[in-house]
Amino acid sequence: MFKKLSFLVLLLVLIASCSSNVKQSADLLVFNAQVYTVDSSFAITNAFVVKDGKFLETGTAEALNEKYDFKEKVDAEGKTILPGFIDAHAHFYRMGLQQQKVDLTGTNSFDEVLDRIVSFQKEQNADFITGRGWDQNDWEIKEFPSKEKLDSLFPDTPVAMARIDGHALLVNQAALDKAGINANTKADGGAIEIKNGKLTGILIDNPMSLVYNSIEEPSREEQIQALLDAQEISLNYGLTTVVDAGIDKTTIDLIDSLNTSGDLKIRIYAMVSNTPSNLDYYLDLEPYKTDLLNVRSIKFYGDGALGSRGAALKEPYSDMANHYGALLSPVADFKETAKRIANSKFQMNTHAIGDSANRLVLQTYDELLKGKEDRRWRVEHAQIIDSIDFKYFSKNIIPSVQPTHATSDMYWAEDRLGAERIKGAYAFKKLLDQAGVIALGTDFPVEEVNPFYTFYAATARKDLKNYPEAGYRMEQSLSREETLKGMTIWAAYSNFEEEEKGSIEAGKFADFIILDKNIMEVSENEIPDINVLHTYVNGEKLK
Repeated sequence: MFKKLSFLVLLLVLIASCSSNVKQSADLLVFNAQVYTVDSSFAITNAFVVKDGKFLETGTAEALNEKYDFKEKVDAEGKTILPGFIDAHAHFYRMGLQQQKVDLTGTNSFDEVLDRIVSFQKEQNADFITGRGWDQNDWEIKEFPSKEKLDSLFPDTPVAMARIDGHALLVNQAALDKAGINANTKADGGAIEIKNGKLTGILIDNPMSLVYNSIEEPSREEQIQALLDAQEISLNYGLTTVVDAGIDKTTIDLIDSLNTSGDLKIRIYAMVSNTPSNLDYYLDLEPYKTDLLNVRSIKFYGDGALGSRGAALKEPYSDMANHYGALLSPVADFKETAKRIANSKFQMNTHAIGDSANRLVLQTYDELLKGKEDRRWRVEHAQIIDSIDFKYFSKNIIPSVQPTHATSDMYWAEDRLGAERIKGAYAFKKLLDQAGVIALGTDFPVEEVNPFYTFYAATARKDLKNYPEAGYRMEQSLSREETLKGMTIWAAYSNFEEEEKGSIEAGKFADFIILDKNIMEVSENEIPDINVLHTYVNGEKLK
């Protein structure tokens, strides 16, 4: 009897030993890396396993090799690996369309703007010339241009050129005629500039829609190409998720179809543009969610932009007497829409630049969200905040900011706001301390797509000219760890997606990037020049 029991015990031990040596199958091992997991302890490891498009385990290469058999192994050669970047506020589709239009970014004079338009038209011979990217603040004469030279160059072809922020538009007479705009046209929620009794061709905010409505919609082929172009650019910069801040149902449906066909593999968090038809369609539905597309938020425009003096301020602009900017919708309409969204399952994300617009948004949010936990409504830009209004921010009212706006605007922002109001502008650290989270983005194509410029602007508070030498109002800078979280896990949180992305942890999508330099350790001035070597989405190398 004893011998039988001994034999049985030995057999069980042998079986257990054999079974413990059977390796599990996995798709990918990435090893010999410096992996910033961005988990709750901000742990750093050197290897991880991917299976079925998700992270399976992190650890050492030795331990993981003993446990798994891999279809593929990637030696990272000591490089830095991060979770895929999430751009928390951008215009993905619009940036793709821009590749088909006149690019005016970086122009140093109005004459250079004209030269680019002429060169574009010689190549394209467009029926209606459109473009974007001029900024009068970058010119020697820092004033809005007027249309006389455009009228001379293009007497019969309509021309419409948007300012870099998208909140001002320069058009020629042919475009004004096509849109039916004259000196008597109403300009609620914006302005139609008139000097000496004549239209200058400058439209600000709401009246711009009259021109846009007169332009033929891009073809389906052009729309598809725009999305594919935007994907390629984004992936090259290590973006694995992009928040598209304001798109219509047609574009959302097209994105979904390109996801299904396998052509569009980048992840999109869609903010639905606040139009009556969009609201009527989506607010009666449940949010729509796939692995690649998340439709659960509404984008509302509160006011205009500071650069075009359209941001709504409590007191007049310091450089324009009796001018306050403007809300783009009546207060009653904003509050009614917010109430409607509060009674749905959708998130509300409102563009607010000026301190007056932010006050309206924050107080409305606070009132409607009382007793409603985990709604995570967002203030997009949260650019100029009165000191008494910071108290409204929390993990339920989230600041979503774009650090490069600070370094682009710093040359003239104080002229607009004055020495006192500027203290509450671009106050990223104060916003983070109050809210506990901060979502970071670029607002591309208003700013560059490059996320390393975001990282540099947030931490060093300098532009690409390394100005100012000591950083711009450094008391509002973020640490490197805070900035990385703002571009990954906190951005994911602001999208209700922190359980599936934003960090390198078991069970999350295997979205990660390999860099040529260690962004957490290189000298400050090297940050803008970092490159993404490879971008993976779902464990698949897409770049």
